[in-house]
Amino acid sequence: MEFGVHLPDAGGMAQREPFLAYCRAAEDHGYESVWASDHIAWPDVASISSQYPYGDNSGFPSPGSPWLDCIGSLTFAAAATERVRLGTTVLIIGYRPAIQQAKAWATLDVLSGGRAILGVGVGWMKEEFEAIGMPWDERGARADEFLEVFEKLWADERVTHEGRFDQFGPIGFSPKPVNGRIPVWVGGHTRPAFRRTARYGDAFHAAFTPPAELAAMFDAVAAECEAIDRNPAEVERTMLHRVLFDHEADGAISGSVDRIVDQIGEYAALGVSHMAVFFLQRGGVEARLEAIQRFAEEVRPQLG
Repeated sequence: MEFGVHLPDAGGMAQREPFLAYCRAAEDHGYESVWASDHIAWPDVASISSQYPYGDNSGFPSPGSPWLDCIGSLTFAAAATERVRLGTTVLIIGYRPAIQQAKAWATLDVLSGGRAILGVGVGWMKEEFEAIGMPWDERGARADEFLEVFEKLWADERVTHEGRFDQFGPIGFSPKPVNGRIPVWVGGHTRPAFRRTARYGDAFHAAFTPPAELAAMFDAVAAECEAIDRNPAEVERTMLHRVLFDHEADGAISGSVDRIVDQIGEYAALGVSHMAVFFLQRGGVEARLEAIQRFAEEVRPQLG
């Protein structure tokens, strides 16, 4: 199993020096990737009627709390690193126009030497869509069309598109991704997400999901692949999870080193090949950097 580090892109640590320290720690300690998440603008938590699908809304930051732009953050991380892959967990595909997104991702991929991973989701907070003036309705169908637009722009010299939500062309588009396209990791927990994975995904990307529920999701993705005559083995199994050393916490891989190893082993047994880790250790930047090092030195060697 490969592992990545979720960067400090939100809250008090969303600043230059902590961000650089995380990037360097990920490279120095042998992690395969670094990750950023996506929010742009949101109202006060008390006024949000939308429900976060992976827990309650109480942990969501206040409206004035920093949250770095995910693509900009990864472009900065690309300049601070040489080896790690750079992914979103996940980009909300309906927050930005399709051509603009395709350009930003191609730029990141070129400047990083082909290290980008496009993790995508359709979003859960209606209020944020409204705040940034983007449509909430039919966001799943819009996401599917945007993924098709990306593939065209990244592959063809002259592009014309006549879809339900976007019409343009013919236009030229450059640069192209280094390897011809950028891997797409599809997030979500519903049947449309599983169908989207089968149609467009290089990987299914789950979040904070217990092993039994994750096994059912993987089975559902496999069934959607078979329905369109795609080999399910072509779809990588990946996820985002929280890790906390020395204390047990609901919704996290947590506790002693041995307990953490056992919990990750359950995911490995399900075929999870890449886990992006959000380190929860309290005590500021130094405590989390220590957790990043500890995971690399005490947990990974036991996983083989």
